[in-house]
Amino acid sequence: MKETEAKIIAIIDKLRPFLMSDGGNLEYVKFEDGIVYVRLLGACSHCHMMEFTLKDGIEQVIMNEVPEVMEVRNVI
Repeated sequence: MKETEAKIIAIIDKLRPFLMSDGGNLEYVKFEDGIVYVRLLGACSHCHMMEFTLKDGIEQVIMNEVPEVMEVRNVI
């Protein structure tokens, strides 16, 4: 596993308990061309705040800690 992917997964693992406390979860899918692909699960998968959680929460945390990341996208 590449160092960048390891950093991304470690951040996701730190964020996961917060999502789980609201009935959701977050799965790492892949990192490709500067984009992190994740899958929001559980309550997060259909929450009306999903885009806010993804872009203003998860994406910002990952981008602040891993400069190689340009975007985080949810995949279904």
